[in-house]
Amino acid sequence: MKTPEDLLRENVRDLISLVKKKNKNTQTEEQKLRAIIREFLQHELREAATPDNDPAPHKSTGINVLEDLLKKIIPQIEDDYKLLTTSAEQRESYRSHIIQAVVGSLTPVELNNDAPEDVPQDDLDEDIDVEISDDDDEDDMFIDINPEKPEEEEKEEDPRDSFGIEGKDTTGRNMAYTTFKKIESQIIDAYDMLSNPEDQELFFDYLIANLKLYFDKFEKEIQPDVEEPTNQAYDSAKQEDPAGEDEGGLGTLQETIDLEI
Repeated sequence: MKTPEDLLRENVRDLISLVKKKNKNTQTEEQKLRAIIREFLQHELREAATPDNDPAPHKSTGINVLEDLLKKIIPQIEDDYKLLTTSAEQRESYRSHIIQAVVGSLTPVELNNDAPEDVPQDDLDEDIDVEISDDDDEDDMFIDINPEKPEEEEKEEDPRDSFGIEGKDTTGRNMAYTTFKKIESQIIDAYDMLSNPEDQELFFDYLIANLKLYFDKFEKEIQPDVEEPTNQAYDSAKQEDPAGEDEGGLGTLQETIDLEI
């Protein structure tokens, strides 16, 4: 039979065990909560560090439509432009033909949008009088089933000739013709979506300006104007011996280098 002291000891042990178990559960829950908070904070920090790749739209619909168009056509223009590496004249011709073609393609659309709305049908109805002469000769009724063939068939005109600008390099013209056939419908469709005159004007002006700026950018990438680094020692020695061929000049350069060191 257990003594009161034994019962007391047993109850104390049970109580201690219960407290330990409760504390263990509390620590586990706290650790879980800390892990969740830590993960949430790390996620927020990552989101804050990520740049916004989707800037707010411009207040002008015309500029928004143009921006979307440029994303589509500029890579095509850049690829074709940078193929013309033989001479600057080829690239200058390409540039001129593309800009002229864009202006030429949008001008009819602009004029059409400025035209008045449908004319009433009454204004289009006109009396058409057809007179048939009774004095026609019988020879005029003869139908020749074996017409003579022309000696030489007219040569079909190369569409690139009408596309071209007189005096400009034809290689650049031909490349520009090929490029424009790929992007023409995209340009017209984008402009045709706009009915607000202000949007149309902004679209047109900024399109031409951006084309010119992108051509400037492409040309710099093809022929970067980078000056060779120099220093005072080299400039001084070069002035004393521009040719740099005699021993005296080399000695002067070496002396200058030694002084600089």
